[in-house]
Amino acid sequence: MKLHQLRPAKGATHKEKRLGRGEASGHGGTSIKGNKGQQARTGYKIKMSHEGGQMPIQRRLPKRGFKNPHRVEYAVFNLGQIEQLTQKYNFQEISPESLYVNGLIKKNEIVKILGNGELKSKLTFKVNAASEKAKTAIEAAGGTLELVK
Repeated sequence: MKLHQLRPAKGATHKEKRLGRGEASGHGGTSIKGNKGQQARTGYKIKMSHEGGQMPIQRRLPKRGFKNPHRVEYAVFNLGQIEQLTQKYNFQEISPESLYVNGLIKKNEIVKILGNGELKSKLTFKVNAASEKAKTAIEAAGGTLELVK
């Protein structure tokens, strides 16, 4: 086999559709673009969201809900979860840093402790927020709670 003998596989190439080359070509006259109008002209483009005269989908669907831009999202831990984590990771102190190091929260998340469950261990808490029920349960177990910002 030589370079001048190389050919594409049979059926791999197609003849180019030559538009506007006279009536005998079968693609003369309007060059298969129909009759007149914007779409027959050169440079025609349609916007991606264009729906003709139909009411666009973003106007057909109702507006719903409200997203508060000032909402504070907490990484929430219940006392029952804290008790399990203490047994698993041997925590002496619960803080955002210790939770982050163990892969329980993301880097800049703020932590809130809630009072669901039971706390038996005496722990030091340095968290961003805690519920009243959690505060009383932590102090009843002999632990301390410090709120950090």
